[in-house]
Amino acid sequence: MHSIVYLIPCVLEESATETIPHYIIDAVKKCGVIFAENERTARRFLKSICKEIVIDDYEWYAIHKAENEVVAAFRQKIKDGKNIAIISEAGCPGVADPGQLLIAAAQEMNATVKPLVGPSSILLALMASGMNGQQFEFAGYLPIDNLERNKAITAMELSSQKKNSTQIFIETPYRNNQLIETLLKACKSSTRLCIAAELTGPHEFIKTKSIAEWRKEKTDFHKKPVIFLLQAV
Repeated sequence: MHSIVYLIPCVLEESATETIPHYIIDAVKKCGVIFAENERTARRFLKSICKEIVIDDYEWYAIHKAENEVVAAFRQKIKDGKNIAIISEAGCPGVADPGQLLIAAAQEMNATVKPLVGPSSILLALMASGMNGQQFEFAGYLPIDNLERNKAITAMELSSQKKNSTQIFIETPYRNNQLIETLLKACKSSTRLCIAAELTGPHEFIKTKSIAEWRKEKTDFHKKPVIFLLQAV
């Protein structure tokens, strides 16, 4: 029996189950093993999209802990011909997500990898930003050290201007306000910044303004999930 690895997208906002297509449920039902970034969240997510799914019928593995052991267990399940679901904490597995280690192992073993449609905060933010969707880079988290962070912001701004590209990045939610403050000080007045917060949720916020315009705004994104996009003009 040939193993199929299903990449199961998860909601970005817990109540936004309408963003998950119905065929995701069918895929989960075909699996016997689940590798999840966060088992508790994944269990709650599966229950929210289908009450019929018997959560305890699955073999569960946490992706984040003891990586070598988890990859070894994953490889064994592929050898056993099991169908496997990989579930991210939010959004799409393998995109800014530790699931990529398992997906790389699946590719090496010639297993069938099936990516399934669902919400990606990176793409949703880019779609709504009005910035360049032909040329873009995702930089992940910026450095915590102030000096290194300022260097990274300057480098992103220069790269954006040179390539006419959109630079996309994220921050730990409790440091969002400090990052915005740094961006407003470090960037040129004409550079455009999009702040996309709480995507797919009832309080979704997506605005693109120049740095000069943002300097006049009062903002508070403390502890909110935010994607930042920057384009120098």
